[in-house]
Amino acid sequence: MAAHLAAARVMPTNKTAVYLYCVVRSARRPSLAGASSGVPSGTAPAAHKVTGNLWMIVADVPLDVYGPASLESRLRDLDWVAAVAIAHEAIVERFTRARGSVVVPAKLFTMFSTMDKALADVTGRRAEIQRVMKRIEGCEEWGIRITRHAVVPAAGADARAASGAAFLLARKAVRDAVVTARTQASAAAETAFVALARLSRDATQRERRSEPGTNPPVLEAAFLVAVTGRARFKAEALRQTKACAAAGADLALTGPWPAYNFIGHPASSDVAS
Repeated sequence: MAAHLAAARVMPTNKTAVYLYCVVRSARRPSLAGASSGVPSGTAPAAHKVTGNLWMIVADVPLDVYGPASLESRLRDLDWVAAVAIAHEAIVERFTRARGSVVVPAKLFTMFSTMDKALADVTGRRAEIQRVMKRIEGCEEWGIRITRHAVVPAAGADARAASGAAFLLARKAVRDAVVTARTQASAAAETAFVALARLSRDATQRERRSEPGTNPPVLEAAFLVAVTGRARFKAEALRQTKACAAAGADLALTGPWPAYNFIGHPASSDVAS
């Protein structure tokens, strides 16, 4: 879905909330036999029919853990957030791999104060969800992250090994080398993106952002790739990895993933987080 609707901040009065993992299109009730236990402190995930062949995968979670008052402090606990994210992803991927189903994942911590509100929200978005499912059916997401090789200063750039004019020239040489390396890596990254996008149904670049350290990614991107085109896509990624290496950059390929970057969100939480 193209746009995310802001969550309404409703304070629930019951002791649990309904946690939404994903919406699944399946001709029969999706099986959760042998599935993982889901997010910490939550009940076992269950399939709840929306309408027709659409199903919500949901669980009950306690508000003394996931409610607004508790969640704000818990979000600072990176180990706990990681455990929730891994559990959420495990449930989503289970249905992504299921034959004959199409999955629209919910974003992390999508919750509703009651099942009726969850059902009403997803039902109200049914046409939009179906359009998204039609677009991503038979596809999976792959990602790339491209970073520059570190530029190692020549020995002459060390202040202890040179002085005066020689030192200044060495420093300039290092700065010039950094600029050249950045330019070459950026060009190789853009070439890789274009080449891989041609083999994808859709592609998107992540907005550049400030990151700690001196060598942030040159490019991060996601690609919606048909399962039938996976081998060709991976072969092209290997070619671009070699081309990037020759230009002084590393290309890391990840996937396959559920199509998180190409679906928007199937629901808008009504439990403040």
